This record gives sequence, C-alpha cells and structure tokens, in this order.
Amino acid sequence: MILKEILFTFFYSGYFPIAAGTAGSVVAMGVYVLGYVLFGERVWIANLVLVALLFFPAIRIGDWGERYFGDKDPSPVVLDEAMGYWITVLFHPFSWSVVFLGFVIFRIMDIIKPFPARRLERLPGGRGIMIDDYIAGAYSNIVLIVIVFASRWLNCPI
Repeated sequence: MILKEILFTFFYSGYFPIAAGTAGSVVAMGVYVLGYVLFGERVWIANLVLVALLFFPAIRIGDWGERYFGDKDPSPVVLDEAMGYWITVLFHPFSWSVVFLGFVIFRIMDIIKPFPARRLERLPGGRGIMIDDYIAGAYSNIVLIVIVFASRWLNCPI
C-alpha cells in the first residue's frame, strides 16, 4: 500500500498542509526539470512517454486514492496535478520560461476549470479526479503555444 500512497500523493507532496495541488505541480515541475538534466533537448520525448504510460493507469491510481481516504477527490491525491502539468509542457522545447509559465498557466486553468472540465470532474472515482486536470493541461498547452508564438512574432522570444 505504501507504493500506491506514494503514487496518488505524488511522492507525498499531497500532504503539504497548504495548497496540496500546487505542491504536487511543483514536484511535477521538478520531475520535468530532472528529465531535462537526464535527457537534454530530448526531454519532450521522455515527457511524452511518461504521459502516455501514466494516462490510463493514473485513473486507477486515483481510484486507489479515493478508497484510501474514503472521500470524493481527496486533496492529498495530486497525481492529477502532475499529469496536468506534464500535459501543459508536452511537445514544447525546454526553456525556463516554458517551465515556469506552464506552471502558472496550468494552476490558473486548474482553478478556473474551463468547459468541460468542471462538469467532467463529477465523474466517479479516478476518472473524475484525472479528467479535469487532463483538460486543464490541454488548454494550458494551447495557451502556452499562443504565448510562445506571439513572443516570437513580436521578436521577443521567451
């Protein structure tokens, strides 16, 4: 059960007493940066593999978290925030601007929960836990693309 708890609390970051979701996103950001240290410019491939390998299992892991805490979408379950962050930076070349802008944009989207995220988070179990963050990550990725494109168009690349 310890391994399951490590997964759904994303290395226990979900137990951070204030803003557990933000703490989970910070740890995900650290994992992404570690990926850059290990894989260099190919970090996007490592990120793609990570997201692809965890996309469906994360739903099951979310189920485990709900059963463990006996609550719907318990705040210590933050693997969804990690997945959302990794989806946010998916396919973007590594830069510190992308790392930090991606974090800020994802946290805003996760709070706003754009359509249809808010509705789909009501799904039972791990599906409801994960899907709203997958959607927030996808929206965040699009916003990040627009910002990167606009910064290059304005000749002030980030």
